[in-house]
Amino acid sequence: MSAGDLKGFAPVPTHITLGDGTLLEIAPVRLGDLPRLLACARPLQDDLTAQPDWLALLLKHSDAVLELLSICSRRPRAWVDGLALDDAVLLCTALFEVNADFFVARVAPAVHGAAQRLGPMLHQISTAGTAPLRD
Repeated sequence: MSAGDLKGFAPVPTHITLGDGTLLEIAPVRLGDLPRLLACARPLQDDLTAQPDWLALLLKHSDAVLELLSICSRRPRAWVDGLALDDAVLLCTALFEVNADFFVARVAPAVHGAAQRLGPMLHQISTAGTAPLRD
């Protein structure tokens, strides 16, 4: 990936206002968030669609959804637990929109391109053989 590939890569955060007037900045997840995020998202993966039914997800995967909200909003779990239901739906929708666009439109193509460039090199290395490891 060249520096030119990174131009415009960093998304502009969006903002939402909760019912109590709290203004939140919503930005895509960061690299350091991925291990916890992926572990929490695994149970939901079959139920996530382009237009998720947030109530159904919450009913079926309540703890995972609440933990994901905490990770993605960068807010403590206790804060998320105290949200009004309509604010939680607003937050879910905003986080999903920001992160889905970021991953689908930017990260996935970048990873795919890198894999295409590295694939032939890795194949060549693996088929060329390596010297045995020494103790």
